[in-house]
Amino acid sequence: MTNYVHGYSSEEAKRLKDQATTLAEMLYGDLRYPEGALVLEAGCGTGCQTVHLAGANPQTRFVALDRAADSLRIAQQAVFAHGLSNVCFERGDLLTPPFAAQSFDHVFVCFVLEHLADPAAALQALRRLLKPGGTITVIEGDHGSFYCHPETARARRTVACLVRLQAALGGDSLIGRRLHPLLDSAGFAEVRVEPRMVYVDGSRPALIEGFARNTFIAMVRGVRRQAIAGGLIDAADWDAGVRDLERAATRDGTFCYTFFRAQARREHLFGG
Repeated sequence: MTNYVHGYSSEEAKRLKDQATTLAEMLYGDLRYPEGALVLEAGCGTGCQTVHLAGANPQTRFVALDRAADSLRIAQQAVFAHGLSNVCFERGDLLTPPFAAQSFDHVFVCFVLEHLADPAAALQALRRLLKPGGTITVIEGDHGSFYCHPETARARRTVACLVRLQAALGGDSLIGRRLHPLLDSAGFAEVRVEPRMVYVDGSRPALIEGFARNTFIAMVRGVRRQAIAGGLIDAADWDAGVRDLERAATRDGTFCYTFFRAQARREHLFGG
């Protein structure tokens, strides 16, 4: 997607892999699909979620969709490296997906809607791909849920820069709080949203490294150039804010962030 605020660098690819490794069990490790079901992963990116989903559901068939050829190539390599044979790949856009209506039993969307200018339209398009009774799972974060200790105004400003940059590109890094109304307005039924909080302190060293440093701070650090060039903050304040975030990512600091997992169903309706 051209409005991906984090860019397509090798550093971002590593961050995405670290993020999936750290969060997979918490966010979708309990997600199990029926044997023989056909599942669409919409916006698979570089396959960071794909390998976990397909590995945990070996009797399920997956179609991984993305518009970026380079991302699909990396995703295919990741699936091959994990020895998985239950995934095929398609290139296409979420708003005009290259599939017939009612093609899939289930849809999975993770960290995608936040980057779209019209997430409601994307959900409507995905709903059309579901068979009646089929389900959708949507996972998104919400940068407004973040807090840390010790916390400073400078640290807050660096995170706010990321929120503003994403909004300027048409995205919404606060979208987690909107999942229920978005799915409801897109025509889904039985919408349920569950917050899944990541809490990090000195007793969780793996999360200090995997989430606080390698996922969240790495995500913020990655937009330094855009934030300074856009006049949102000067270099000195940015660097000081990142140092303050890093100070919280130590054994005597704390980090907290909430993700939201929504699940809903396409009703059995004539012509729906």
